[in-house]
Amino acid sequence: MPIHHAIWRVGETPTQLNTTRLTSEQQLEDMIVRDPRILSSEWMLIGRQVHTQDGGRIDLLAIAPDGSLVLIELKRDRTPREVVAQALDYASWVAELTPDRLVQIYARFSNGGSLDADFEKRFGTPLDEETLNQTHQIILVAAELDPSTERIVAYLNARDIAINVLFFQVFEHKGEPLLSRAWLIDPGETQVNAAQTSGGAGEAREPWNGEFYVSFGSGRSWEDARRYGFISGGGGAWYSQTLKLLQPGDRVWVKIPGTGYVGVGRVLEPVQPVSSFKLDTSEGERLAMEVLQHGERYRQHADDPDLAEYFVRVQWLDTREARQAVNEVGLFGNQNTVCKPTTPKWRHTVERLKTKLTNWDVQ
Repeated sequence: MPIHHAIWRVGETPTQLNTTRLTSEQQLEDMIVRDPRILSSEWMLIGRQVHTQDGGRIDLLAIAPDGSLVLIELKRDRTPREVVAQALDYASWVAELTPDRLVQIYARFSNGGSLDADFEKRFGTPLDEETLNQTHQIILVAAELDPSTERIVAYLNARDIAINVLFFQVFEHKGEPLLSRAWLIDPGETQVNAAQTSGGAGEAREPWNGEFYVSFGSGRSWEDARRYGFISGGGGAWYSQTLKLLQPGDRVWVKIPGTGYVGVGRVLEPVQPVSSFKLDTSEGERLAMEVLQHGERYRQHADDPDLAEYFVRVQWLDTREARQAVNEVGLFGNQNTVCKPTTPKWRHTVERLKTKLTNWDVQ
């Protein structure tokens, strides 16, 4: 159904603000370039008006913390169906972009900046060429779409095509324009769709093997996770929302980025926020943020749904200390906290890990 925005001024008699318009979509694009948080606080812009091989121009190109790309198309003067078709065409081109081409695109956008250096500065982790452009999302930016186009977008997203629409509406208050936004689909669902189709440009895909990959990120204690039985993610919605993929009974293979694989386990409970996640201790049941090594930091953001830490309780089947992690050439890696890879490398990784973490099927 169509997305409608409305804003009321709070007071004894609520007053609905009048809608207005920006002078042009170029103005919106300029605003996004100056402050990309208008789109998302978790993406880094790397290109603007990027020329494709057939003479087209992608409005904006961004990169996510896992090295996946985000293709952003403003509706401009095209019909809704035209912009969807154009974005899908551009996406087929983006999927084939090589690391050296992306470096060139960013250098042009940033006046000579280094993609590697600026990525690490922005996200706090090195850019891994192996994970760069394994997946991508398509984001359409519009004030409105017709119902049939919304159905097309929902249909594609439901079939694992990572596409979404970000609606903007302008309101006027005391002569000043105010910008609001709303997503057609939960952006977490779109990220999940992208995460579960990990595969580089031209890389073969195969049916998912039913095994979940988990990245146990920095700033967390693996010793605590082994002792109390959990995995976690947070510090931004991008890092926590894929935990929603996990349901009781799922098997997870856990990797510490830059270190290697350290455990395999079965999920016991769906994801929970740190504000309610409890642990069994020698003193009885206590909140995780009262017990864990980084508990005080988790407490600081416990009331912020976007920045809070989220936990999934796990029964460990086999684990290793970080210093004994399984780390070999050719094993799968990804910065998403959870994903369902469909690349042959993931099948090879699981087969190899089963020879190292041998209690993987203990009931």
